[in-house]
Amino acid sequence: MPDVSGTSTETPADEGPTAGAPATGAPAPTSGATIELENLTKRYPGSHEPAVDSVNMHIKAGELVVFVGPSGCGKSTTLKMINRLIEPTGGRIRIGGEDVTDMDPVKLRRKIGYAIQSSGLFPHMTVAQNIALVPKMAGWPGSRIKARVEEMLDLVGLDPAEFHGRYPRQLSGGQQQRVGVARALAADPPVLLMDEPFGAVDPITRDHLQDELIRLQYELHKTIVFVTHDFDEAIKLGDRIAVLRERSHIAQFDTPEAILTNPADDFVSGFVGAGAALKRLNLTRVRDVEIHDYPAVTVDDPLQEIFGKLRSSGTNEILLLDRRRRPYKWLRRGDLMRAKGSLARAGTLVSDTVTRDATLRDALEAVLTDNAGRVAVTGRRGEYTGVVDMETLINSVHEMLEADRLDAMEHQHELEEARAQQTHAEQEGVDAGEEKA
Repeated sequence: MPDVSGTSTETPADEGPTAGAPATGAPAPTSGATIELENLTKRYPGSHEPAVDSVNMHIKAGELVVFVGPSGCGKSTTLKMINRLIEPTGGRIRIGGEDVTDMDPVKLRRKIGYAIQSSGLFPHMTVAQNIALVPKMAGWPGSRIKARVEEMLDLVGLDPAEFHGRYPRQLSGGQQQRVGVARALAADPPVLLMDEPFGAVDPITRDHLQDELIRLQYELHKTIVFVTHDFDEAIKLGDRIAVLRERSHIAQFDTPEAILTNPADDFVSGFVGAGAALKRLNLTRVRDVEIHDYPAVTVDDPLQEIFGKLRSSGTNEILLLDRRRRPYKWLRRGDLMRAKGSLARAGTLVSDTVTRDATLRDALEAVLTDNAGRVAVTGRRGEYTGVVDMETLINSVHEMLEADRLDAMEHQHELEEARAQQTHAEQEGVDAGEEKA
């Protein structure tokens, strides 16, 4: 059986797909399932030590948990035992309270989405055929499969009319990964396993794919287990992070905030590294800070109207949008004076944008790269929604640093109180001993 993803066949054929509804401000209800690992163990023949040794973990429904650890620590092996691509040699696996350790593995995998590095798409199948694979195996009617394919492409930001009939070789690496995620979600599984899915793409594409996953999780609330060796990626994506030692022993399993501010030991501190306060910028999204309504015009607006808007805006520049309302150029007053009836050579091309689901670290990097003190914010189709400026980002950094300072003071106070109580108890013991003597 190829490594594909899917879900249960129990959904009635006349029931519409549940995924893909746009976010309306509040997160969607949880559609994931709990995952419980009980003494999960894997031993390979001829090996003195187990590859995975008695892992115990409870993952909540709708939670995104990231496994991070050094190469060879067993994180991918642990992940693959959840859908039994690798059979455990000991322990139990429960999904949604159901013990799946002895379930037929093919049926199990149809209930679990699976996305891997380099997408894992079948090269001889079109994009639509790849996405439709598991729903077709599950016996969905053709009309429902067709609607679901279009819905999934739209969900991952690919135009169905443009990408439906393409083959994987005709896609960029980032587009292939989007299709891989669409295929993993096609049959609406409650659980999605992701094994370093963005490790083979360039850094810019990787940032965009991470943002896309954050947006999808905000909308769908699946239970996602994600493997990476990149701690910054773990902080950006995870609701909780499991830092794994060799044989998948858990060094710390906690929220990104807790791991950054209070690593359990030197091993975890080594993953956190320097600049913990700046790493916390990965914990706040652009949607959580003020997005300014910056003056914008389109390429179809008359030049005089653009002049008028710039004069009345109170700023010395405006944003020019293309015909699909995507950021195109920054126009300054001097650019318009030199335009002479045409915007073809006027202005500076927009070099970078961020989505509402990008982190403040992404936004800060974009602002610093642009050297202009602001970055345009876009929606899921790349359409312009506003601007985040340097002042907003710096204020957020100051707030985080102040929060870290207060947390450190509180932690120090708690340590001093604990020491004082211990000293007092020891002194009472000494006094009691002297009285008895």
